[in-house]
Amino acid sequence: MHRLGLAARSTLMTGAATGAEEIVVHGTVAVCDPMGGLYLPETQMLIVSDLHLEKGAAFARRGMMLPPYDTIATLNILSAIIDRYDPKVVVSLGDNFHDRKGSEHLSTELRLMIMAMARGRDWIWINGNHDPDGTVDLPGTCTDELLYGGLVFRHEPSLISGKGEIAGHLHPSATVRRREKSVRRACFASDGNRLVMPAFGVLAGGLDLRHQAMHGLFNRETLVAHLLGRDRIYSVRYGSLIG
Repeated sequence: MHRLGLAARSTLMTGAATGAEEIVVHGTVAVCDPMGGLYLPETQMLIVSDLHLEKGAAFARRGMMLPPYDTIATLNILSAIIDRYDPKVVVSLGDNFHDRKGSEHLSTELRLMIMAMARGRDWIWINGNHDPDGTVDLPGTCTDELLYGGLVFRHEPSLISGKGEIAGHLHPSATVRRREKSVRRACFASDGNRLVMPAFGVLAGGLDLRHQAMHGLFNRETLVAHLLGRDRIYSVRYGSLIG
């Protein structure tokens, strides 16, 4: 619901990201934005992950009806964060569409919206497990992995080496206690060597940082959850999380 609320007011969020948090990943300065994107000032690159566009349509094809507004809501947030940073490069880290048919059946209106966002900049679609075949008739380049600026960008985190890795797939979230209430939010998760991105799609769920799927990915002594707040990032060390 937090992401859906953000989509409703995203047109008001095109100014400077005063609530963003600057961190360092493997020697590279990175800005965690409360809209859910990561900006790298040195390379003028914006990274988003797990858009899961056309999720509602994918469920409808299976006979399960969801409100069909998830794609336009997600794209509205994406458009706002692109306006905020005006990046030279946009990287979308996989599961860009919720299934293999999503980009092929995308409406003309939504397709034109993506084309407008991509105009004048490089756009890279990383293939994910939901959309391993890449996109259809959309601007940009599709690839399984990208090496750029001393970092490696891929969909699924690798257990072999996490140094300089920016990945998605796991939709990390974390829970904190605030004013005697438990608050659970999507988060950027980083121990300084690798970073796992929050899901950008408005209907994407989250997996708690304490889940077994996260084991072995981070040094928990230096792991920090950078939670997406309404207007700012809240950075909380792993040991201070609850759940």
